Amino acid sequence: MGSTTTETSTEKAEPVPDSSVSLPNSSSKNKEEDAQADTCSCSTRAQNLSFVLEGVNKVRFEDRPIPEIKNPHDVLVQVKYTGICGSDVHYWSHGSIGPYALTSPMVLGHESSGTIIKIGPSVRTLEPGDSVAMEPGVPCRHCIRCKEGKYNLCFDMAFAATPPYDGTLAKYYVLPEDFCYKLPLGMSMEEGALIEPLAVAVHVTKQASLRHGDSVVVFGAGPVGLLCCAVARQFGASKIIAVDIQKPRLEFARQFAATATYESQRVSAQENAANLIRENDLGVGADVAIDASGAEPSVQAGIHVLRTGGTYVQGGMGKDDITFPIMAACTKELTLKGSFRYSSGDYKLAVQLVSEGKVDAKRLISRKVRFEEAEQAFVDVKAGRGIKVLIGGSGD
Repeated sequence: MGSTTTETSTEKAEPVPDSSVSLPNSSSKNKEEDAQADTCSCSTRAQNLSFVLEGVNKVRFEDRPIPEIKNPHDVLVQVKYTGICGSDVHYWSHGSIGPYALTSPMVLGHESSGTIIKIGPSVRTLEPGDSVAMEPGVPCRHCIRCKEGKYNLCFDMAFAATPPYDGTLAKYYVLPEDFCYKLPLGMSMEEGALIEPLAVAVHVTKQASLRHGDSVVVFGAGPVGLLCCAVARQFGASKIIAVDIQKPRLEFARQFAATATYESQRVSAQENAANLIRENDLGVGADVAIDASGAEPSVQAGIHVLRTGGTYVQGGMGKDDITFPIMAACTKELTLKGSFRYSSGDYKLAVQLVSEGKVDAKRLISRKVRFEEAEQAFVDVKAGRGIKVLIGGSGD
């Protein structure tokens, strides 16, 4: 994970408990092999049980070696909860996202929290036993984008569950010290696993350069869209309209953070935009439009709903190419921005928003499942059941 040295941890590190990583003693070689093969039904027998994507719609549980601390600034984390992201489901069902294609087996997952088990000799801010939110992308720290503070655009990013890098749906995972955020007292591990999507929403909303009193239209009431509504509220937006095609999600959005909702109709993008403006008294148009859906009709309506001089942020990923209302974007002199993952300060702010009670992220949790139920959880998420499903840690 981006390590540049081969130093190992020293006496400062805590040993990994034998009870959690050792295979049971057996009287024969065959029994040992049987125990290793049975990790799917009994994760406590595995050293580092991992949920591995082998190909399109093909996953399995695999016992892998416990990762070693090779950089003195790294820590070993025992993963406690992992949320399922749309990108995980996309890799599972399609095998690729844009230029990132699965070429060898890969551990899934990147929305995680966990407990520090072991630390490298140069670690100063964390100790074994600390609960942390895990930022899953490690940049090179040396390229021009990293030096500008935009490390999310690093040319050599090692991001969990993005080929060829393994993800966090394993018992243990290694990260640099500064990519683990200690959870304040009273903040749960479940909330810690929701910091990743909240950091995405923080970054999206920052990209909009939102000002106090602005009106905001958010397309897509999935986890990131809902969290964008919540962050926009904290940033001072006066009107926050959530747009989706599913009534249950819109009902939740209104209870969660949106001031109003709009159910997208099967009409032109211009008509949907006109309806949005009229029904929500947006005058000449919204100040900010955020797309968290990636759906072509939403992108189009987002451009049309804006006032002249408004700001549009693309946060959702969709088709590589779409029909785009370029004339409206030009004549209204809109500011168009993309948003990719998260960068400097986003995770820190996300933790702060949750710990101070400003964003009640745990309300997004539809249900929690055991690690051994991971595959069914993926099926349920793909089918649109619930908002956010969390997978418990291996052996918990």
